[in-house]
Amino acid sequence: MGKSSLTDFFRRTDTLLWLLTISAVIYSFMLISSMQRAGDYNYLRPQIAAVLIGTAAALLIANADYRFLLKKWYIAALIGITLAVLVYLFGININGTDDTAWLALPGGFTIQPSEFIKICFIITFSKHISYLNEKKLVQSFFGVLTLLVHALIPMIMIHFQGDDGTVLIFAFIFLIMAYIAGVQLRYFVTLGITLLIGIPIIWNFFLNDEHRNRFLALFDIDGNAMTNYGWQQFQGKISMASGGLAGSGLYHGSRVEYGIVPEQENDFIFTVAGEELGFIGCVILMAILFGIIIRLIIDARNSNDSDGRNICTGVFATIAAQTIINLGMVLGFLPVIGITLPLFSAGGTSALSTMICIGLVQSVCNHNEDDMDTAKINRKSLSRTRIKI
Repeated sequence: MGKSSLTDFFRRTDTLLWLLTISAVIYSFMLISSMQRAGDYNYLRPQIAAVLIGTAAALLIANADYRFLLKKWYIAALIGITLAVLVYLFGININGTDDTAWLALPGGFTIQPSEFIKICFIITFSKHISYLNEKKLVQSFFGVLTLLVHALIPMIMIHFQGDDGTVLIFAFIFLIMAYIAGVQLRYFVTLGITLLIGIPIIWNFFLNDEHRNRFLALFDIDGNAMTNYGWQQFQGKISMASGGLAGSGLYHGSRVEYGIVPEQENDFIFTVAGEELGFIGCVILMAILFGIIIRLIIDARNSNDSDGRNICTGVFATIAAQTIINLGMVLGFLPVIGITLPLFSAGGTSALSTMICIGLVQSVCNHNEDDMDTAKINRKSLSRTRIKI
């Protein structure tokens, strides 16, 4: 790619989204580098490798036409189903998790296939919505039912892996993409009422003791839960409170150094920013993430077709849901359900999949002008025809 073509590429794509993504990645490297003082394992090295691979993948996808990717939706469906089946056959549990949702790779590496299944789902669901729009079925009961069945397939498969946190993310993707696609509000109201009525069934038959105790820990009055199911959140709050306005300084947080907050590199990476960079560091981190979310909304609105809008909406739903749920967990408003903070938490699979999602959105931005150029050519051709007539 020459200098002029490179300049043209970044002019056509969302440059601000690229800059915000790079800012998030650099910020995460600093937090992970500081956090890993608490142990012997080097979390930063695989994180950098995953980000580099993800960046290369994002650039390739951004150059590819997203409409071509949607035409090959069946490949994404096959990949997603294959990954889910492989987890059933060869899935493992890793330290710090309570699900069997990982696959072991040669060299001691592990991946979480559900992260890639999200990408496959965004592609296939976008294609599904486009088909229903073409047939004018998106507002019919049958069309909405097919969308619900489509969403339930990965959700049920991942539920039986024990990864209900990811199931919740899929639910958010389904709801937001369906709503933006034009599914009528009455269907969402009906679904909401059904879920409210079914709360006792969900509580008693779908949630295990671990899930129920984590939820009840949020309402613990006498503090007994702080010694078990609420311990991680309790210690996380203390770490953030200790940082004050400006924090103790990067690499100077004593609680970070001694690893007092369990699994701080993953779900609770936000507490590292709170202790060492203080309230200011937390605000900067949230500003970067919410900046990314806003850019995704803008890119969805600027898309010239429903396919591009569906893809941008799916990526927005993924990153927004993970951000809100993760921050809710860390701040004690939501139970701990194992949701990473996008682009910040240590975890190669999460970082790689998020970068691929960014690449999908950039593909939509990159090829928006193709539609605009085609429209201009068509208008000019029509104008000439009228003059001749």
